[in-house]
Amino acid sequence: MGQILFKRTHNPVFKEIDPDEFNTVFKDLIRSKREELTNPDFLQAYYQDNSYEPVFVTDHLFNGDITMMVNRYRRAAEHGLDPKIFQPDEIEALAAKFSGNTSIKTKEEAYRVIAKLELLTANSLLNYSNDLQFGLVPPRKIYSRYFIKTLRPDSISMGRIFNIDDMRIYLDSIQPKDPEYLTLQKAYLEGYEAPKLSKEETQRILLVNMERARWKNKPEGTRYVYVNIPDFNLDVIDSGKSVLNMRVCVGEGRNKKYLNNLVNYNDTCKVDNPFPHETPLLNSVIHSVQVNPIWNIPRSIATKEIIVEAAKDPYYLANKNILVYDQRGRVVKDPETINWSKITKENCTYEFKQQPGETNSLGKIKFLFENRSSVYLHDTPAKDAFHYRMRAVSHGCVRLEKPLDLAHTLFSDTVKYNRIAKDMEEDEPTPEDISLRPRIPVYITYKTCWVDQNGQLQFRGDVYGLDIVLYDYMKKYLPTGN
Repeated sequence: MGQILFKRTHNPVFKEIDPDEFNTVFKDLIRSKREELTNPDFLQAYYQDNSYEPVFVTDHLFNGDITMMVNRYRRAAEHGLDPKIFQPDEIEALAAKFSGNTSIKTKEEAYRVIAKLELLTANSLLNYSNDLQFGLVPPRKIYSRYFIKTLRPDSISMGRIFNIDDMRIYLDSIQPKDPEYLTLQKAYLEGYEAPKLSKEETQRILLVNMERARWKNKPEGTRYVYVNIPDFNLDVIDSGKSVLNMRVCVGEGRNKKYLNNLVNYNDTCKVDNPFPHETPLLNSVIHSVQVNPIWNIPRSIATKEIIVEAAKDPYYLANKNILVYDQRGRVVKDPETINWSKITKENCTYEFKQQPGETNSLGKIKFLFENRSSVYLHDTPAKDAFHYRMRAVSHGCVRLEKPLDLAHTLFSDTVKYNRIAKDMEEDEPTPEDISLRPRIPVYITYKTCWVDQNGQLQFRGDVYGLDIVLYDYMKKYLPTGN
């Protein structure tokens, strides 16, 4: 190290460098700066395993690579990021100390400058690489109902910064290249103003959706079911194209009147506090359907709605084809004789199951996939809601406008599909489970701005307030004025 630095700078101080003394200084610096590092454990482990070699100073300082890095940092606003978070000025000032043969006057100063430049450069490049490739924030950190598989940086991906042969190729390789991201980015840089939105609000919507586009949570495979909550729509995607589109109803949201937006929101919106009925964000695999399903009514719905209606009308349960079960699992023969006005959330010991038929809240079919929230895609007898513009009206599951069309798309013209269609027309329906092979991935996600199949930007309201939660977290990383 000392020979390399002397040869490049002709500063005799570097002849005096002792590796063990430098290691002690560098080790102490890493320890003292832990709170300022984004990934302190990774950096500490790497340098410890590699004898505290200052690889950025020896391999990338004198060939212009660090200058190239700094120049990229200064263009971070192209991605909606504040260049200052990557500390280009500080890196440039430290690098300048190596430009002459007298800037560093003592061995002790040399140790400090080398260590500071090395650590600052490594930390900044690690942050820049992670932010562009994986996004600023892990979505699970800010969203309480986020269950989509999302890759985050690991030791392998982060270790790439220490094995760069060509800095320009590396910096180019980590730039987001997804076509949707590039379209959002172009609109952001050109100051696009969406119809019926201010320029400021448009820019912020673009920023949060650029961040979502950086998350590594995109659908895998060529064929999948895709639900975008703010759009209240479902698509079946095959080889990049929608082969089926329909309206859906999703869970009731906290911001369904759109009173809060990215320009005007109150402090209570900053932290994710879901309305009880909001549909979770998830990915799973549709493995089967149940035709003419029985609805096992959740206790929360039973105690808030079913017993209330039963208290108003003793024949409500019979009219809705709902059976009542006692604590021992036996059917209550005459539920209309129960004084439901005396039954409360606290003392209710009954369970309720709605039988198959025209009044069943799940309609004639539901599509099943594993998830921790017990939600599914299903038919509904309440068709009027599909004509609403704001369709966040369900208890959390996704109601389908055209469930038979979805079954046809997933099962094709098979014996199983024919059985589904026939069973859904039965006058005396009975439940039947039918497996789907091959299984089909399903993604329930959240985008308030995206690029449609015609290349046009689409904007939707922030019905769950998730833009606000994300934007408020991102603010510290954004350029001034955004």
